[in-house]
Amino acid sequence: MHVRLARPAAALAVAATSTLIWAPVATAEPSEPTPSVSGASVDPRAPAGSVEITTKDTAGAPLPGAAYLLLDSAGQEAGHGQSDTQGTVTFPDLAPGLYRLKQTATGSPLHEAVADQDVIVTPGATTRLTISDPFKAAKVLLQAKDDKSGKLLPGATVNIGTGATTLLTLTTGAKGTASGELPISSRSTKFWAKEIKPPNGYDLSTSTKTFTAEPAVPVTVTVTNTKAVTDPRPTPSETSPHKPTPSPSSPNKPSKPSVGETKSASAGPVPNPDSSSRPPSPSGHTTPKGAGGSLAHTGADAAATPWSIGGAAVLIAAGGGALFLAHRSRTGIRADDPAES
Repeated sequence: MHVRLARPAAALAVAATSTLIWAPVATAEPSEPTPSVSGASVDPRAPAGSVEITTKDTAGAPLPGAAYLLLDSAGQEAGHGQSDTQGTVTFPDLAPGLYRLKQTATGSPLHEAVADQDVIVTPGATTRLTISDPFKAAKVLLQAKDDKSGKLLPGATVNIGTGATTLLTLTTGAKGTASGELPISSRSTKFWAKEIKPPNGYDLSTSTKTFTAEPAVPVTVTVTNTKAVTDPRPTPSETSPHKPTPSPSSPNKPSKPSVGETKSASAGPVPNPDSSSRPPSPSGHTTPKGAGGSLAHTGADAAATPWSIGGAAVLIAAGGGALFLAHRSRTGIRADDPAES
């Protein structure tokens, strides 16, 4: 027997035994059945049918205590019940026609109730439904901290996922935190967290955080960042274009005297590099160069010059006197010698 369902959004598979497997949709439907497929045309003399519901979680485990409400085509209650330890509940002796099934409780704080769906009861048959209640999402709080001070850092972007799949991307805000929800496929799921963008002024965290999340249970994930090291070398604008001139007060690096400037007598004379190629003067001093292109004489040279000139004058005078006395002596000898007269 083939059955056409009024709501294409809810997938109903009808097998030869009239077993229906329903895939839940994202939003709930109105509480009244679709008027176009009401049970008004069903023969009231047709044998009754029934609905059997098995409730499981997404991991395949049965869910006892799941509560359901069944409404007929007029919106009146046709039955209600809860699933047993096997996750099963049955609504018997139903007139053939279209019904609305509502899940009012899951029987577990870890699961979400599914949306409403339509159920068609066929004469003399049992319509079987398998409903999977999804786990509630895990609430994740992301924190980014300075590894030294523990200060919360804004601007860190982190991917969170499981296996090879990224499920969530969070970026810490002005307070250094971000929050989100992770889909859970079992009672305990392992996840990883990987930073893909560091806070401003910090290095990227290369370590991968691993953590375990449970349905409807808050979990905190913390990534730590190290402050970036700044380059101590000076920038081109801070580099001097020329070497600095040593201070005149530096005892090890005397400055070069300018033309006409004399040095302290304690510093000693500055040798003339051209003195070896010039003939010495009669006083033993080299002839100084002209003012252009030569170094000025030091204080020692200026002080030695008058003494050198005076000494030369004394020697010349003494030599002249010696010659005069020698000449007089020879003249006297010749006058006294009779042989020569």
